[in-house]
Amino acid sequence: MTRNPNIVLTGYVDVPDDRLEVVRAALPGHIALTRAEPGCLSFHVEEDPNTAGRFNVAERFTDRASFDAHQTRMKASNWATITAGIPRHYNVVEVDP
Repeated sequence: MTRNPNIVLTGYVDVPDDRLEVVRAALPGHIALTRAEPGCLSFHVEEDPNTAGRFNVAERFTDRASFDAHQTRMKASNWATITAGIPRHYNVVEVDP
């Protein structure tokens, strides 16, 4: 039996000081919506204790289709509007389930 690999994204987002409040306020909703998505195995976004304004991101989805659906939903979300223009520094890999 062939199993699809999980998709794992890790990395960070450096939020400018003038946008920190609005990003912090929107983050719980973004996390809740993502964790409720089909195929989401884990989703964590946490402020880095050593780098001001940095949010570390770690997410895992059951397969490429679930990850792609998340990306599509996220790009049309309030979170995408709030974080527009903030560079993301992500690494996406496939791993065995």
